[in-house]
Amino acid sequence: MLQNKIEKIARPKTPQRFRAIKTAMVVDDSALQRRILMATLSRWGFDVQEAASAEEALAVCEQNLPDLIISDWIMPGMSGLQFCEAFRKLSKGSYGYFILLTAKSDKSEVVKGLDSGADDFVSKPVNVDELRARIMAGERILTMQRELSSKNRVISEALDALQNVHDALDRDLDEARKFQKSLLQEAYCAFDAGAVSLMLRSSGHVGGDLVGYFTAGNSIGIYGLDVSGHGVSSALMAARLAGIFSAVAPEQNLALARQSDGTYKMRPPDQVIAELNSLVLSDMESEQYFTLFLAEIELDTGRIRATQAGHPHPFIQRRNSRLENFGRGGLPVGLIADAQYETVASQLYPGDRLIVLSDGVTECPDPIGQMLDDNGLNQLLHDLHPIRGPLFFDALTSRLEDHAGTADFPDDVSGICFEFQDLAARNRSRKCRSPSLPSTETASSPDRTTVAWSGSIGGAI
Repeated sequence: MLQNKIEKIARPKTPQRFRAIKTAMVVDDSALQRRILMATLSRWGFDVQEAASAEEALAVCEQNLPDLIISDWIMPGMSGLQFCEAFRKLSKGSYGYFILLTAKSDKSEVVKGLDSGADDFVSKPVNVDELRARIMAGERILTMQRELSSKNRVISEALDALQNVHDALDRDLDEARKFQKSLLQEAYCAFDAGAVSLMLRSSGHVGGDLVGYFTAGNSIGIYGLDVSGHGVSSALMAARLAGIFSAVAPEQNLALARQSDGTYKMRPPDQVIAELNSLVLSDMESEQYFTLFLAEIELDTGRIRATQAGHPHPFIQRRNSRLENFGRGGLPVGLIADAQYETVASQLYPGDRLIVLSDGVTECPDPIGQMLDDNGLNQLLHDLHPIRGPLFFDALTSRLEDHAGTADFPDDVSGICFEFQDLAARNRSRKCRSPSLPSTETASSPDRTTVAWSGSIGGAI
């Protein structure tokens, strides 16, 4: 008679397949209640365990957590609420759905049960249809929870893989930075009638600022350029340009022309830049462009011939500290086919100097985001006028740090300075200084090429 009653209660109206919930445990001090519920759950396809007390159930859960717990609220010893709290502490790595059986209907009691970690409640005596509906709700919740956990694992694994790639790239970029530094030989070099200083202050590992100089006969060529964009692609373009202006032999330098007597003479800057523009657009297959300033300075006379291709205006600072803008702007290289460039001339006198800076100087922001701008740079150069030689750029970067409030600039800061010496200095022998800037020097002939490039790219051009 009792068996027939149990089978009648346990028989579902429709078969139901459960995917997320496969194992269940019934916890009740009533043997009859456990038998009824176990028969029902078994008919629904669950692998069911039973426990006569919360303590017994907890011991089983410590070995293997079930997907579903159906527990009486009021039991001798540990209550259903206490069991639920202990169960939640065990199931940190996975989630089990917890249903409390209770005759309580007071809302405060329901809130207490939810605060203890229960997911749902079924009133006693148990209605089979209601129980199945509650379990179906738990099935949906566990399905979503496990799908979310699975996706989180995939995301976590992907993030770990990305972190490994990032770490590898960071190591490679660090090696590239060390390689660039290893190429440094001269960032200051004094000639019989002048001296050149280079400055490169990186905002990252590698990139596209480039400054350098080379000599041919009684002239010196200086240049500064800034490749558009940021990152490795800009660094690769800068490296290619370093090869164009700083070859291992003078005959590979685009700006130098071999004479019949075997010496080298600098070509007109506008012709060099026009040829380089065609080369970039036709042969380099790059979508990048760059600004460039290229100048020839005659060491005997101080006469300058220069071409500006979108690079910030250089300054001539006279011996009395007066500043003069030099150059006429022009189009960047690699932007427009058949672009026309113009060579302009000026004159340096003993005590004057030519200063070429990247836009990272004027666009250096202070802590509230206000840039140094042209007026700030003019004042800075006036203040630094008494400082000469390699200390000039040291002082300039120090003042930029004061302006920015940090030693980490958002953009590269690069520059080149040529100081035309007075007559008393013309007979001095050439002396060179090598601070921490990357540069490359060519062969042991009287003609030399030195180049340095920075660890990151200039800002918007």
